[in-house]
Amino acid sequence: MMNVLITGASSGFGEAMARRFVKEGHRVIAAARRCDRLLALQADLGPALLPVVLDVTDKASIKAMLAGLPAEWTPVDVLVNNAGLALGVAPAQKALLSDWETMIDTNVRGLVTLTHALLPGMVARGRGTIVNIGSTAGETPYPGGNVYGATKAFVEQFTRNLRADLVGAGVRATNVAPGLCGGTEFSQVRLHGDAAAAAKVYEGTTPLSADDIAESVYWVASLPPHVNVNQLELMPVCQGYGPFSLVRQPAG
Repeated sequence: MMNVLITGASSGFGEAMARRFVKEGHRVIAAARRCDRLLALQADLGPALLPVVLDVTDKASIKAMLAGLPAEWTPVDVLVNNAGLALGVAPAQKALLSDWETMIDTNVRGLVTLTHALLPGMVARGRGTIVNIGSTAGETPYPGGNVYGATKAFVEQFTRNLRADLVGAGVRATNVAPGLCGGTEFSQVRLHGDAAAAAKVYEGTTPLSADDIAESVYWVASLPPHVNVNQLELMPVCQGYGPFSLVRQPAG
């Protein structure tokens, strides 16, 4: 049985992952800001899920959460850095600086702060798995992706550099990078609560689901301990790569 810490566990990918790990007999520390949702999840899944309030952008919150874990819920065997968000689709010259700052604080600073707190213990024990939730946006730029894509590129490169530092330590690190994924709050948050606009993102498609991502993360974490999946990129079959954009000037 593994102790699994999942951030952003109150909805979407995080909730689906919590359900998947508990179903397989593991204990899940479900961390998020929305305590009411975590308590509802615990009521559904039972004592194998421990709800903890956490704001990954707040170092004091991270420290207090880890210090408050019951002894039987430590050490953490699997850390899933799932908390993250996109805000806005405007081109860089029109984007809100506050949106950029929030994405950096959550997707980058929060992820590295929690990783930094748990990694020494994993190395000391000679085992552990870190799964970072990246995005295809970390590899493939698109209009309006600007800082969101940059934060996910950081996640990918940080994960690869963890692998470089952890060779021989028995600790694994994986970047799971989904493409178009529906059934979560992602697009509604990105579009600042515009539910109609968020729904249009998925019109006429069969996107990935939160359960698809949960299955992928569970597979990564449950492989034999000598196997490290460095990068796992997923897309629905309705999504693919497009051509480079080209602006042609009229002759004369």
